[in-house]
Formats: sequence, structure tokens, C-alpha cells
Amino acid sequence: MPAYLDHAATAPLCGPALAAITAELTRYGNPSALHGAGRRARMVVETARDEIAAAAGADPSEVVLTGGGTEADNLAVKGLYWARRAADPRRRRILTSTVEHHAVSDTVEWLTATQGAEAVWLPVDERGILDLDALDAALAEDPASVALVTVMWANNEVGAVQPVAEIVRRAERYGVPVHADAVQAFGAVPVDFAASGLAAASISGHKIGGPLGIGALLLGRSVAVTPVLHGGGQERDVRSGTLDAPAVAGFAAAATAVVGDLPAESARIAGLRDALVAGVLERVPAAVLRGPASGPERLPGNAHFTFTGCEGDSLLFLLDAAGVQSSAGSACSAGVPRASHVLLALGLDEATARGGQRFSLGHTSTEDDVRLLLDELPGAVAKAAAAGMAGHVPDLRAAGR
Repeated sequence: MPAYLDHAATAPLCGPALAAITAELTRYGNPSALHGAGRRARMVVETARDEIAAAAGADPSEVVLTGGGTEADNLAVKGLYWARRAADPRRRRILTSTVEHHAVSDTVEWLTATQGAEAVWLPVDERGILDLDALDAALAEDPASVALVTVMWANNEVGAVQPVAEIVRRAERYGVPVHADAVQAFGAVPVDFAASGLAAASISGHKIGGPLGIGALLLGRSVAVTPVLHGGGQERDVRSGTLDAPAVAGFAAAATAVVGDLPAESARIAGLRDALVAGVLERVPAAVLRGPASGPERLPGNAHFTFTGCEGDSLLFLLDAAGVQSSAGSACSAGVPRASHVLLALGLDEATARGGQRFSLGHTSTEDDVRLLLDELPGAVAKAAAAGMAGHVPDLRAAGR
């Protein structure tokens, strides 16, 4: 069996989610319809909403169901910006970090290019943790011009967990709402929306063992957002569209399961992660762990390394041929490798950043997965280093030898 070490990209469907989805697939009914089938579907959705709310520390009325984390991020950032600016045209500035997921950073860039927004990109330290002094300075510079702060709860590449409560506390001094992309955090670390003080937070089903194509925006009851989608007025009239009852049920089942098992499971996964990190550093001495050290500032299932002289995509394909599935720390555009913006924000140079590789563990991960990686990694690194930084994908027929 391959070692699946890419849970941060998507997690395998968990048993409770599969059971919930399967039970609903043979049923029908539009949750907005008034007849019996519709009322039954509505009951499924509202029961699931209650369960998602309980898992995330929110009130059920604060759970706005969406088509995933990307849609939730777009609704939060665009919706808050439009609503805040409509109330006061001076509110043009969006404060965000240099390590955001593209669902946030590209949205901010679009608002800047087309909607009159001004982006303020806040730096992070070498671990990926937000510079709070820079946040303070940006807020204090002209508080009346700030539309919102949007900072991810936990980073998808290097696993850095941000001090969300402190970020909210500092923004609250000026009456500025904060949105957090909590897609990576939810189900990995405790997420309590009510306690956080956030105005909005994005979560996703498929990162926690739920189905693809379903997520939610946790949105404070008094927080105004302008809708991105218009139509039937579902979900508090901020997210129109017929709800996918089987997917919603699967999301709720996964959320209930992952949060119920969180203390024990996060400790188990962190133990595997620590063994993986120690083994990689022992077997490949040139490897460098990126992000925070093991502890509360790092997601329990995240291990991200750079391998000097290796192209991340080449190493990915070599490991894949050996039965280890991971993720390169770079994105590829039009066939041309480029460095991860996250690693560059941590202060790495272009060549070093192009050698990134992320190993992320989750509910299916085992000691055998870690063992297979450690057995195959030294040889894969040697082959990738021999290929150099040419930016080509290695011959997979040779990679398996």
C-alpha cells in the first residue's frame, strides 16, 4: 500500500462520513421545498448544522454552508470588504499576511485590482508566525481606513499556527473585524469560534475526512457581509443555492468524529510526525525543517522540509514512484517551476524554496507510512539532487529502480 502523506491536501473519507453520505444518497428532496421529502431533507441539513456548530464552538445560526473553503474565504473577504466599505467609503485597506492560501491572497489581489481596495501585506518571521508589531503599526496608522484583517489560523505549507486570539484582541481596539482561514486548523487543533472573537472563519469538509465540495463560513450573527452569490436567498440570504444534503451530512459526521477524538488523535499524529522529522534529519542530514518547532505553534500532522539542490516536483515524482505520496512546496505554472510564496516569505532564497517538500499526516497515517518514507527518501533525494534544478520531471521508469 502507498504511504499517503498528503492529508493537508485532502484527507481520505472517514467511516462516519461515508456512512452518513451513503444513507442520504438514496433519498431525495430539496431542503427548501415544503413537501414531505423537502422537510425531511431540511431536517437532515439542520441536524448537520447543529453538529457542525457544536464541533466548531459556534451557534447553529452562525454556520453558513458553502461549496468549500475557497468559497467561504471569498465570501468572507469580499463580503466583509464590500459591506464595510458601503457603510464607510474610507474603509479601503485589507490587512493580511504574506503566507496566506491563494483563496485569500488572490481574492485580496482581485479586490485591489478591481474594487478599489488597498492591500497591506504583513510580514511573518522565519517560522511563519505573523509579526504582531507590524499588525499594530498597520492598524494604528489609520484605523478608520481598515476594512478588515484576514489571517489564516494555521498555514497549509509549514504548519504555523497563528496567535488568533491575540490578533483579534489587537484589532478589536479599533473596531476592526477579523476573518481567519481555519481550513487547516479545524480538526487538527481546538477551534472555538465563540471564544476566538472572530467575525468570520472558514472551514472545509474534505480536510477532516469529510466529502469534497462542502464547507462553511462561520459568521457572527451581527456581522454584515455582502453576498457573492445571488439567487434563492438560502443561508441567511448571504449564500444562495440548493444545499447538498448528503454532503452536508457527511461533513457533520466527519466534524463530530474528528473533534470528539481530537485530544488523543492529535497526540498520536504528533508522535508520528516527530518520528518522521527525527528520521528525516538523521537519514538526510542536509534536510532543513521549516516552520515552528514541534509544539502548540505547529499543526500536529505537518512536517515541511527543504532539500538543498533538489527540485521539489522532481522529488515528489520520485517518491510517488516509490509508493510515497507527498506534496512539493512549490507551484507549477505553465510547466515552469516556481518557488512557494510561503517559503519566500520565511526569508528563503528562490533556489532553496524550490526544494520544498511537505509530508502531512492524518487519521489514516501509521508507523508503516513513516517507515516507508524513511526507507525511500535518501535514494529519492540523491536522484533528485543528481537531476539538479533543471525543472524537469524525472523519468519515472528509472525512478522506480
